[in-house]
Amino acid sequence: MPPRIYLSPPDIGPDERVLVAEAFASNWIAPLGPQVDAFELEIAQRVGAAHAVALSSGTAALHLALRLAGVGRGDEVLCSTLTFVASANPILYEGAAPVFLDSEEISWNLDPNVLADALKTRSRAGRLPKALVLVHLYGQSANLDAILKLCAEYGVVVIEDAAEALGATYGHKPVGAMGWAGVLSFNGNKIITTSGGGMMVTNDAAAATRARFLATQARDPAPHYQHSSIGYNYRLSNVLAAIGRGQLRHLDAKVARRRAHFDFYQQALGGLPGVRFMPEAAWGQGNRWLTCLTINPTVAGTDREKIRLTMEKENIEARPVWKPLHRQPLFATAARFGGAVAEALFADGLCLPSGSNLTEGERARVAEVFRACFA
Repeated sequence: MPPRIYLSPPDIGPDERVLVAEAFASNWIAPLGPQVDAFELEIAQRVGAAHAVALSSGTAALHLALRLAGVGRGDEVLCSTLTFVASANPILYEGAAPVFLDSEEISWNLDPNVLADALKTRSRAGRLPKALVLVHLYGQSANLDAILKLCAEYGVVVIEDAAEALGATYGHKPVGAMGWAGVLSFNGNKIITTSGGGMMVTNDAAAATRARFLATQARDPAPHYQHSSIGYNYRLSNVLAAIGRGQLRHLDAKVARRRAHFDFYQQALGGLPGVRFMPEAAWGQGNRWLTCLTINPTVAGTDREKIRLTMEKENIEARPVWKPLHRQPLFATAARFGGAVAEALFADGLCLPSGSNLTEGERARVAEVFRACFA
């Protein structure tokens, strides 16, 4: 069996080792410390936010953002349906109800027309949602101008789920800090990693201060341990922040490498019958976190699952695109607007190995196995 080719493995370099050694030498091993402070500052500068709060995961960041936005029991929160479950689980943490919105074909992201319909419908019913969790899918920005304008009109707080999109742009601006708050993930498969970790970014100073308070068990200012609010153990380790700082120094190179993978795959596979790659909308540049495509089985003579299984037999990891959340058993009774576009993308969509440390030989092997499915 040839060596395993993973979908998006970590890509660690010498800078991370140096910074981790500094963390050990300083004896700052527990959560918080100078590496965390520096990482927060560097991420805030990178995304154009006034404040960043380093946390244990992107999910923790989204949970705190929803809580600070005032989401509570009985509220509704709009959410992209074509995404990972972590985009919606924190809505349930706060006792709120997700309302799922369909994608548009031009970017695979949330469709502003569907959002307009949802807001108009809920406004007529006298029940406007409290917030919108807006996902930038597979490293590509959603149509922010249209979406932010609609949400401002109805007074809905926008939280950008940029977990997959660090390094992507909308116009000439980095994504993540154009809504009231943004969420980043540094999970092991993301474009930069701290092995596990996340960040909440915002221009709201009070929200950032409150997030830090809640993330450190909501400890009141007192010489003893005193608590007046429910808190969480959500802060990031100083050691992991050191890894993140080393990773961040090479973000542009990692984006360039992943975009090169996309270009290679598109050139090698784009002429196959029924194969269409995830489009890049004109409003920005994606980081191509994963190269995604669809296979029309009627035209191709094969389908997504046959190709995925063939690649698995060759020890190549490929995955379907996200299963829409409104199709997940967990959300079987959730409200939704549309869904046909997301369902079609799930039925035919496949993600190919895209790690920034993927070699040219490995990339060629992926393409060879993929093309053989059309022989």
